[in-house]
Amino acid sequence: MHAPSAPQAAIPTDGLPTPQRYVATFAILTAIVLAVLDGAIANVALPTIATTLQVSAAASVWIVTGYQVALVAALLPFAALGESIGFRRVFIGGVLLFTLASACCAFSPNLPILIASRVLQGLGSAAIMSMIAALLRFTFPYRLLGSAIGMNALVVGLSSAAGPTLGAGILSLASWPWLFAINIPLGLIVLVAARALPITEAHGRRVDLISVGLNIAFLAPLVIGADWLLSRPLIAGLLLAVAAVSLMMLVRRETRQVAPLIPLDLLRGGTFRYSVISSVCMFGAQMLSFVALPFYLQHGLGFDPFMSGLYMTPWPLTVAIAAPLAGRLSDRVSTAILCALGAACMAVGLTLAAVWPLSSSIAPLIAFMVIGGLGFGFFQTPNNRNMLLSAPKARSGAAGGMQATARQFGQTSGAVIMAILFSLFAANAPRIGLGVAAAMALAAAIVSCLRIERPAAKAVESVATVT
Repeated sequence: MHAPSAPQAAIPTDGLPTPQRYVATFAILTAIVLAVLDGAIANVALPTIATTLQVSAAASVWIVTGYQVALVAALLPFAALGESIGFRRVFIGGVLLFTLASACCAFSPNLPILIASRVLQGLGSAAIMSMIAALLRFTFPYRLLGSAIGMNALVVGLSSAAGPTLGAGILSLASWPWLFAINIPLGLIVLVAARALPITEAHGRRVDLISVGLNIAFLAPLVIGADWLLSRPLIAGLLLAVAAVSLMMLVRRETRQVAPLIPLDLLRGGTFRYSVISSVCMFGAQMLSFVALPFYLQHGLGFDPFMSGLYMTPWPLTVAIAAPLAGRLSDRVSTAILCALGAACMAVGLTLAAVWPLSSSIAPLIAFMVIGGLGFGFFQTPNNRNMLLSAPKARSGAAGGMQATARQFGQTSGAVIMAILFSLFAANAPRIGLGVAAAMALAAAIVSCLRIERPAAKAVESVATVT
């Protein structure tokens, strides 16, 4: 692909000019909506799809699992490919693959083809999500980057909250293939708007295919093994052993790479490493609470699914409101302080939800959800900003890929921990899960405090903005 001769094709030094920036932002945010919604609405359709295709409920779960495995395993390889051939190229390729895979999903005649199409969708989603942070960094000037990351968090929060409702609405009006067919026109619109995305300098280094293979051999067995830990413990143990060996081999090989697939060069820096660790803790805590709360409300307190959803809605809505505000503040206030306060706030909300006697009055849960969502919103945007800016511009792809991987790894960890708690504590598991989630959020606050008043970290960030 050759850069056009028009002025907008120039490599941006500090963001794109307007109105090109607006069109590029539209492409980025719409692609996020596609990827996030698709991951959320498919869960709602599993019973319907299983009935229509005449397959078991257990077999239909692979519609979700196949997507998640492909997404997690491909994030870092696509991040490396973006640095090699250009972020825009990988993003456009991801949108194209996602759109074509959506069409394949909509026309799938049986479960195996649908699962294969969902795997392709996961690959397309990985190419999109791994490029978001890097493209935002080159699309917006430095003074607006915090606001841009906050806008990204707003779109993710609203899309996550709307996913189940939108999926249920589509199923009430049409058959399940329309869940995937609606992606096609949106994908085509994004492909047109993506012409405005910044063209970035590519280093041209070949992606190490052996490292890519080891990365897949690590993450795919890890996700599947974690999912099967309770239902198929022997197979799960073997898969986790394969994942552990693959990780050791991958790290050993990556230490000799100039631009490693797993960004070991970035993880050696304290500010980046602390941001990744705290991100895993916070997304794990959020997933734990989102799995525990419906069981607590429905099985413990006797609410129906609709009312349970209403009581949980204040969390994502508060995240959507707080994230842009935190983004603007992160351009002026220490991100370490914002992250520590946000994580501590979320820990308080979850602790109150765990210990408060909600059987006597459910109303306080709304306040607890607002406190938790406020804390997560004030953590997420500054932490993502810090993770991105603590890497040189040339390694923006690796930073974005690691950011997305930390999110997915945290969510998977939270779901696995909650499953283990259910097997150990049965009816008491939801409240215990909320307590564990609060502890994880508190751990994120402590880790974030390690970045406060670190002159070296500030120096790295200053250098990164001009590198």
